Amino acid sequence: MSSEKSKVYFGSFQHGRSSTFASFAAKLDKIVELLLEETPIEKKDKVAVKMHLGFSDGYQTIPVFFVRRIVEAIKKAGGYPFVTDNPTSVYNAVNRGYTSETCGCPIIPIAGVKDGYTKPVEINYRGIDTLDLAGALIDADVLVDLAHAKGHGACGYGGAIKNLALGGYSGPTRWRKIHGVSSLDEYWDKAKGTPELAKKLVESCPYGALSYDEEKDNLRRNYHDCRQCMTCLEIDGGLGAVKLPRESYTAFQEMMAIATQKVLETFKPEKVMYINILNQITTYCDCLGFGQLPIVNDIGAVGSKDIVAIETATLDLIKKEGLIEKNIPSYFKHVNLDPKADLHPFTRVHGPYKDPYETVQFVEKMGLGTSNYELIEILSPEETAKMEPPKRVFEGEPTFF
Repeated sequence: MSSEKSKVYFGSFQHGRSSTFASFAAKLDKIVELLLEETPIEKKDKVAVKMHLGFSDGYQTIPVFFVRRIVEAIKKAGGYPFVTDNPTSVYNAVNRGYTSETCGCPIIPIAGVKDGYTKPVEINYRGIDTLDLAGALIDADVLVDLAHAKGHGACGYGGAIKNLALGGYSGPTRWRKIHGVSSLDEYWDKAKGTPELAKKLVESCPYGALSYDEEKDNLRRNYHDCRQCMTCLEIDGGLGAVKLPRESYTAFQEMMAIATQKVLETFKPEKVMYINILNQITTYCDCLGFGQLPIVNDIGAVGSKDIVAIETATLDLIKKEGLIEKNIPSYFKHVNLDPKADLHPFTRVHGPYKDPYETVQFVEKMGLGTSNYELIEILSPEETAKMEPPKRVFEGEPTFF
């Protein structure tokens, strides 16, 4: 770990005055301004604003209100921004309020209209040779990693790293290779088990995380839905027909770090900036495409030039805030609410093998940043409470009245 601290700017949703100068929008504007001062944008640089535009009936992605403010700031700095995400999210983004008109810039499928505009990058990890990196990121001169901080079924947390690691590649790479890496370890030993045992295991899993192909005698575990409750191991009773290796979960975390590294290698470090929005902090990520109760209170926004620092700060802020226990989904039967256990809220919910700090630690070991950070609060409630607000001006736009 580096002894030098990276700066992480923080703006809270709490305000010290009922005035626009103290609002969260004003704080986000200032964070973006500070980051752009540290990000050299040459005239006509193509600036990729990588974000997740959501799916289906999801409505808790980053509000377009904030996206447009960031886009306008990039334009003012001389850049040509475009919002980018996977083709499906781009095609139906209008359903969630994202259009070129509302965002203020084009919205482009990250790997082309057929999800095939990619470049293979070599990784050689656990038998996986290459990943197909999205072409729109390769074409861009500057990267703004704009992420919604929330939970994630596969790794506990999704933020700046997940936004690049899963969102920066084609669909087949994302699902078959990056997600698929956790299925490379053997879960079911057919030589020791029986079809009857397999069916019993499927019926007994409280999260529906198991499926059995009787024809192939193959019992599969969906690690995304697995809460590591160990019910399957209890039913196995030491027979050894099923295994739940910790390494399977770690493999996905490390794979995300590798995928992130490959995205960042396409940019000069000074040409990248990170913003995490900590609101509507839900159990699952926005991929699921439905509304969810937030399990952590809204916190604010953080911005940094260091991906490790911003992710560490985000996780620390969420840990400090803690869970809204009444909002935890009722079908989560094995949540660890022991106050004596030093666990992150997302680990409490998603299980002991899903430590949200793990991917961040892998990225730090790669030399892509430091977890040693200085949190610099912008327009804190205490500061703005002492400031003299400007004369209040109401909306002056034309109306119908």
